[in-house]
Amino acid sequence: MDAQALAQQTGQHITTVRFHLDVLTRESLVSQVQQPPRGRGRPRIGYMAVQRSVGYQDLAQVLADQLGADPKRRLDASVTAGRAWAAKIDDVDRPVRNLDEAREVATTLLAELGFAPDRSAELPHNATSATIRLTACPLRDLARTHSEVVCGVHLGLMREILDRAGTPGAFTASLHPFVEPELCLARLTPTAKALARA
Repeated sequence: MDAQALAQQTGQHITTVRFHLDVLTRESLVSQVQQPPRGRGRPRIGYMAVQRSVGYQDLAQVLADQLGADPKRRLDASVTAGRAWAAKIDDVDRPVRNLDEAREVATTLLAELGFAPDRSAELPHNATSATIRLTACPLRDLARTHSEVVCGVHLGLMREILDRAGTPGAFTASLHPFVEPELCLARLTPTAKALARA
């Protein structure tokens, strides 16, 4: 909004509004944006509230740097961290005996974490793997720059939950980030252990 619109909204004199906007701009609480002109003259200046960030990008960069320069080592460390996180979750009362149950456990976990998995896809009869479409990610911006760290933690979490709910190592899980700009895929595949039990 521009100063005139803000003055009308608040019932304040425009000079008072401009004074407060100057203070808020200096304190980085609002930012100025150029608005399209309404005819002749200079373009109007609008003001927009600044969203405060907790610095997650910076935190991820610091953590990624501490995990070493090698992406493979960062991924391995992140998967281990995800497994440790899953070990603290006290909600593994759903048994996993087959691929459909593994998909259901993983989908429920991913939904609880904010990934908005697409539950509409049916698992074909005699499927050899299950793909879960993830339409959201609570850490999408971080994952774009630090996918081995962010996705690694989520991958470890998924693997540990599946191991704890069934036979350890019966299912492999993989994550495929950004197969489309706003879509990631989780893939579950039974191993020889799971096939031997079937």
